[in-house]
Amino acid sequence: MNTPSAHRPRILLIYTGGTIGMIENPETEALQPFNFDHLIDNVPKLKMLNYVIDNVSFNPPIDSSDMSPEHWEEIAHVVENSYHLYDGFVVLHGTDTMAYTASALSFMLENLRKPVIITGSQLPIGEVRTDGEENLITAVQIAAAIDRHGDPMVQEVAILFENYLWRGNRATKRSADNFNAFKSHNYPELAKIGLDINYHEDALYRHHVHEPFKVNYGLDKSIIVIDLFPGLREDAFRHALHTPATKGVVLRSFGAGNAPTAPWFFDALKEAIDGGLVVFNVTQCVGGSVLPGRYAASDALAAAGVVAGADITTEAAIAKMMFLFGQNIPAHEVRRRLTHPICGEMTLPSPGE
Repeated sequence: MNTPSAHRPRILLIYTGGTIGMIENPETEALQPFNFDHLIDNVPKLKMLNYVIDNVSFNPPIDSSDMSPEHWEEIAHVVENSYHLYDGFVVLHGTDTMAYTASALSFMLENLRKPVIITGSQLPIGEVRTDGEENLITAVQIAAAIDRHGDPMVQEVAILFENYLWRGNRATKRSADNFNAFKSHNYPELAKIGLDINYHEDALYRHHVHEPFKVNYGLDKSIIVIDLFPGLREDAFRHALHTPATKGVVLRSFGAGNAPTAPWFFDALKEAIDGGLVVFNVTQCVGGSVLPGRYAASDALAAAGVVAGADITTEAAIAKMMFLFGQNIPAHEVRRRLTHPICGEMTLPSPGE
């Protein structure tokens, strides 16, 4: 739905870096960040929108491979300080860690009722065939869109890339070279972009209780990820579980949450969990859900006290654990909250599944 012309939407662009704002070094031919104002000059169509568009930039801009929880807090701080001044926010970001950032912001920005649209590109915006120009313009339009009641159409953190708008904590990067680089395998698109922007309104997040917007800082990085694979050694597994200062483990299991049934595997997990470690089970599959008890191979995890992650992505699982441990709550409360959706990041199995 278009925004009435009587009101000029106010949009804040937050430029963190990434391919969309890169330029080729003529000597090394390597891509490196350039001045954000130069990026705006390369997208003159933005002026046709008749929006008030301001911008802030990371100084210096960073490659998204260097993105960290401290940078997530920096983005959140910008949103917090500007929340009542703008109708929507567009974060320009590299693709490699975009899903991690989107997931983290979704937990940090509590009671968000304005759009925070994260986008980027596979080719620099100065390239002839760049996807960056279209992604940027579409992201700004989505950040300004309102529904039939005059409220923001999108009231959550979302990723806009090529033809689709995805819930940020449901998306994952699926391709290093396709323009449609992101996909949400367990949740439908929020919008499909063609000749028009067609919103899937039933999929959009809405708050049922009106509480004031707030930002939760203090992410805890005491998390590691362990991938199961055939041939995993007992000594290596035990060593990983007892990594110093680790509070939580995202355990990427097989299929619907399956793991080895060897006694040593169960003993190692139970020993670590009894010692206070929180283990969060997510599937290695791009689609589907962890369903404890469906197969005998998953029973050992449940018996050891591993928390089932349903259909949450690895990126969202990591961010959720960092967020919960950052709230300074005890491990048993972290375990409890991991099993409940906070902001649409997971769908719990129906009874009987």
